[in-house]
Amino acid sequence: MLQQHLAILPILIPLFAALLQLLPWGNRPQPKRRAIGLLASILTLIAAVALLVEVQQQDMLVYLLGNWDAPFGIVLMVDRLSALMMLITAVLALPVLIYGCYAEDNLGSHFQALYQFQIMGIMGAFATGDIFNLFVFFEVLLISSYALMMHGGGKFRVRATLHYVLLNLLGSALFLISIGVLYGVTGTLNMADMAVKIQSLTGDQAMLAKAGSLMLLIVFGLKAAILPLHFWLPQAYSTTTGVVAALFAIMTKVGVYSIIRVYSLIFGADANELALVAHDWLWIMGLLTLVAGAIGILAARDLRLMVAYLVVISVGTLVAAFSLSSAATTGATLFYLIHSTFITAALFLLADLMAFERGKTASRIVSGKKMANHSTYATFFLIGAIAIIGLPPLSGFVSKLMILESAAANGHNFWLWGAIIGATFVMLVAVTRAGSKMIWHTLSGKASEQSAPLGKRIALASLLSLTLLISIFANPIRQYTDAVADQLTDVDSYPVHVLKRAGGEHE
Repeated sequence: MLQQHLAILPILIPLFAALLQLLPWGNRPQPKRRAIGLLASILTLIAAVALLVEVQQQDMLVYLLGNWDAPFGIVLMVDRLSALMMLITAVLALPVLIYGCYAEDNLGSHFQALYQFQIMGIMGAFATGDIFNLFVFFEVLLISSYALMMHGGGKFRVRATLHYVLLNLLGSALFLISIGVLYGVTGTLNMADMAVKIQSLTGDQAMLAKAGSLMLLIVFGLKAAILPLHFWLPQAYSTTTGVVAALFAIMTKVGVYSIIRVYSLIFGADANELALVAHDWLWIMGLLTLVAGAIGILAARDLRLMVAYLVVISVGTLVAAFSLSSAATTGATLFYLIHSTFITAALFLLADLMAFERGKTASRIVSGKKMANHSTYATFFLIGAIAIIGLPPLSGFVSKLMILESAAANGHNFWLWGAIIGATFVMLVAVTRAGSKMIWHTLSGKASEQSAPLGKRIALASLLSLTLLISIFANPIRQYTDAVADQLTDVDSYPVHVLKRAGGEHE
């Protein structure tokens, strides 16, 4: 019975947890809300692991909401890519929530419930097989993110959140328009069914579908923070709290996932004149985003801002590599996505801890007094720097090497190699400068007496340890990401699973 509903569990668990956390719970509600949140995160992680195992055996799980046949009813479509993204989210959510349970959730109202609603929205976006419900889950995660971004208050957060809200409201309106255009020419919202209908479009209908696809690219580019739609991210991520910024490390990946899903499945290689309609744009924008991120980290004078630009670099790398349209580069891209999500989240938490213990100098890249846990943070910073720059032997080096090797047979490999290696050098300079100023060049005098809780340091250490685990288990992880890429390439299998297995008729 549980196995039958496995596809929807990662959505239902955080939903019910959030509803429970909104209850009054007496005079001291926070410990109970924390317990509910932690239990929900553990159960979500277990469900995500079980889902990944099940997908490896069955290739794809199709769940019909209300038992309405596809393409007429709402359907969840969990393939290898969806299962991978849901597992990444669940693995990230648990240590970040543990970190947040050490008084971070007291800075604003309903943090715990908003956190679970955010996880629900992200999980739903990864699982849905319906493009309109992709919009719905986008709105769920965005509404939660608006409140979370303002968590703790402050004029800088309010200003950054205002920009973020206005841009995403425009993006949501454009999303609806593009969905309406695609529905108008295909008569369906089911992504697998739309992939079939798109192939038969010609003339004016094909041009309308192309217009709809390019409007979707703008929407997903905004969510992923691709140049020139990236300018909201550095200020938004650097001004919010460390725990929220760490969770938001997966938010840009929702945009990247949507690009991979839509432009592999609906506008894939067999879509006639609409084949790979966005890939040329993705190639150019990916490289420019990578360059913009590299310039940003050189100009950054705050560690949090520098990490935000590192997120921009990771997005540029992902988009540029995916645009090469080969199974090998897509597999390597997904490996890099796993690495970049965890390491940027860890660096946001590290920047938050260092800012707390440095006192007035906070996270500014200037010399400050010695921190209470100086040696611990020096070690954490060294591990994080090696991983994010891409130096051996950690996951950053492994993932970048995979991308460069897979791109070697492609005509654009010169530009990709140059951009990635150039960005790596810039990252080496910028991160080394930050470490030298903040850790090695400390002011003389008494060390800070402000010591962060041990639980926060353990949560950060658990995230940083993932970069080593990814390196150790690089081969099985790469085998899985290659299998994901192969499944994405085989677009004809999706209508078979979603329409025929679900009971719908495939025209």
